[in-house]
Amino acid sequence: MPRAGLYALLVILGFALLFAFLPSGTTAGSQTGATLSGVKFRLYPSRDEDAVWSFAAQQVTSDPVAGETHLTGLSGGQRLVKQRDPKTNALTGRQTLDARLDTQDLTIDDQDNMTTRQAKITLVNECADIDLRGTPDSPVKIEQGQGFSAPVAELSSPLLSGHIENLRMTFGFSIEESDPAHSNFTSNLDTTERCVNGKRVTGT
Repeated sequence: MPRAGLYALLVILGFALLFAFLPSGTTAGSQTGATLSGVKFRLYPSRDEDAVWSFAAQQVTSDPVAGETHLTGLSGGQRLVKQRDPKTNALTGRQTLDARLDTQDLTIDDQDNMTTRQAKITLVNECADIDLRGTPDSPVKIEQGQGFSAPVAELSSPLLSGHIENLRMTFGFSIEESDPAHSNFTSNLDTTERCVNGKRVTGT
């Protein structure tokens, strides 16, 4: 069964359409990849079968030699989760919004993992905004089936806020790793702000 996801889309929509219009004088070196503009697509990670990533990008460049796809001018980044019947565990065909991803550029490797220099992830169920900052040597990472990590993160949510370094967190809002010596948290136990249907509301 052919693998579904971003690369299938690029093969179908990218190489077939783009190479059909390449001029005959194009050098061999420039034929190692494809570039598409104004692309909307969905990524189905093989290591996170219930997740679906949705993006729009101004430009998508595929580099099959490096096994990477570069996206720029991103908008509408979302992580959707397929719903399952609680009794049978069968897929219902419906999806719920689990997280939003706001970043200008993204690199996806051949394992569907994603990296970027800076990004903002919003966990919808917790109304948690996490601003992630990386470096060229240690970028922000989103690892399918695991979560995300960054050298520096600023967290804001109704119940918890803080500055976190060397953060590794799951999409379930569980901090799996951090540097306590350079991180600080504030628990907002007395706050009247709550997360209701993915929105912050105040009051009892």
